[in-house]
Amino acid sequence: MKVTINDIAKIAGVAKSTVSRYLNGGQVSPETKDKIKKVIEETNYEPNSFARSLKSKRTNFIGVIAPALDSYVTSRVLMAIDEKLRENQFTSLIINTSKSIELEIESLLNLERQKVDGIILFGTEMTDEHINVIQSMNTPVLIVGQETPAVHCIVFDDYNAGYEIGKYVAGHGHEKVVYLGVYERDVAVGKVRKQGVLDGLLHEGKNVATVYETEFDIDKAAKMTKQIMKEQQFTALICATDNIALGAMKAIRETGKNVPEDISLTGFGGYVYSTFTEPRLTTIKFKHKETGHLAATTMISIINEEQVPSVQKADFTLLEGNSVKKV
Repeated sequence: MKVTINDIAKIAGVAKSTVSRYLNGGQVSPETKDKIKKVIEETNYEPNSFARSLKSKRTNFIGVIAPALDSYVTSRVLMAIDEKLRENQFTSLIINTSKSIELEIESLLNLERQKVDGIILFGTEMTDEHINVIQSMNTPVLIVGQETPAVHCIVFDDYNAGYEIGKYVAGHGHEKVVYLGVYERDVAVGKVRKQGVLDGLLHEGKNVATVYETEFDIDKAAKMTKQIMKEQQFTALICATDNIALGAMKAIRETGKNVPEDISLTGFGGYVYSTFTEPRLTTIKFKHKETGHLAATTMISIINEEQVPSVQKADFTLLEGNSVKKV
């Protein structure tokens, strides 16, 4: 049977409030302190951390709101956040919203009611309601993945990553290029990353990209790629994510063409499985583990009321595979 704080009080011969004060670091006489400590050790009592948090200023709980746990990027960053928080004696309360905006808003409010020390929100689409709710809260919020005024943010360097890929493809001589992106409601990927690609192509004098949109889904990306191939003649396809690129590669093969002989292909993300494709995908690798660690340490600094930059950008590298040929 689980030992409770009432049991400890009875065995030690003290009031329940005295045990509670001891557990929360309050003033207790040395003699009583020793008595309570001895009983706790003998009974292997484990304090309920969440219950204790209700009586203390710090809970050592950090809420983490994620749009989808099956996302490669989210899962890698999330694991790194949890790892770094545990190293610093914080516990993650992870909420999966299944890409529901309404559930994100509800989760922000629920976590504040649970008195977490801070909230890390993986942003996919930041609405006015998000901003209004966050600004009305007393709990500090850190957004990962989207840049929003008046809220601390950590973002991937989407513009420069897109610029790098645009320059790379144009530098290989491609003049007929298609960019397969996502909806602009996702500002980071749908707008900033796309603009970087277009500007990178322009840098090389190849302002020729035709832009299409799809979703973060391999099968839908494959379907859209087949449609594009019916409508356009192009030599290179730049995809907004590795998942989209894998869908495109599938479609290209199913239509009897090959990468890169007929169509060159690139992605963004640097997913582990992207290195096992044949041909190996040329892509941008974002530093997911470093980003997660940065998010955790930044959140802790904010909680400790230390100065941190309002916006921090996670680094990236270009992974050159063999999915882009010179023309």
